[in-house]
Amino acid sequence: MKLLHIDSSVLGANSASRQLTAAVAERLLALHLGLEVTYHDLAAAPPLHLSPAHVGAWFGHAPTDAAVLADIAKTDHYIPELMAADFIVIGAPMHNFGIPSQLKAWIDRVVINGKTFKYGENGAPMGLVPAGKKVFLVSARGGLYTPGNPAAPFEHQESHVMAVLNFIGLTDVTVIRAEGLAMPGQKEPSLEAALGQIAALTA
Repeated sequence: MKLLHIDSSVLGANSASRQLTAAVAERLLALHLGLEVTYHDLAAAPPLHLSPAHVGAWFGHAPTDAAVLADIAKTDHYIPELMAADFIVIGAPMHNFGIPSQLKAWIDRVVINGKTFKYGENGAPMGLVPAGKKVFLVSARGGLYTPGNPAAPFEHQESHVMAVLNFIGLTDVTVIRAEGLAMPGQKEPSLEAALGQIAALTA
């Protein structure tokens, strides 16, 4: 069995999302001995954002820019990794109400028409990622954005990633959330609750 583990926070050792994705990966490794791990630190080695040369390459126009060629070679395995994984752990901290741009760059490489989704005759999208995968979406944010809180209308982080995952066929998603991390007295209780959720995982 295979685990795809993705971190995207730029905060390094100070990152709550990294702490929690590591805990999820550790729990999965304990539950599934011999689990093969593929890890990407998108902050340390970010894929380039899409350019005209990238799009042209999809349609058979070979790029000439060395940086684009190297980037395509580096990221060509993203979709095969996604397809092969049994478990997917995604660290998605909130940046200005959304997700980090490097995580968006990864999404732009794995959400491809004809590869991970297609449109049916009636125009409805159909996910092409095989069923049966379990996804753990680790969310970290400084304020309170869950429904009922004043800032809830500004939440475009979890909802974005959930929409993307569902769109390509990944519907078995567990959200592990630590929020209010920048608020007085909120950080430790929020992290403890998230770690407790992780410790209780059984699959």
